[in-house]
Amino acid sequence: MKVKTVKDQSKNFLTALNEAVDGKYCLRLYVTGTTPRSVRAITNIKRICETHLKGNYTLEVVDIYQQPVLAKGEQIIAAPTLIKQLPLPLRRFIGDMTDSNRILLGLDLRPINNSDDKNGNGR
Repeated sequence: MKVKTVKDQSKNFLTALNEAVDGKYCLRLYVTGTTPRSVRAITNIKRICETHLKGNYTLEVVDIYQQPVLAKGEQIIAAPTLIKQLPLPLRRFIGDMTDSNRILLGLDLRPINNSDDKNGNGR
């Protein structure tokens, strides 16, 4: 009996997946109807995307009251919640997206500022 060696292709798959979306950010925002926090989250994330990702993103807004199955599948426990699906790694942000620096850092659009480093050099 001949034994076949199976090569792990997961890295190649993830690379192909990232290239398939052509470098675009795929974002999904879960909200609860038209509450003030939901409206604020939608406004803030749209502003951030238009300022920093102009034409390089897709944003899907999901009302968990209208589509509870999607929220359950993503294990949403608080709203508003933004999920960055692509590019990897997957990231989650909870709240009304008013802290744009935190969102930009999480989207890998801002370098990490290290307050411990007095010379301005990264670690």
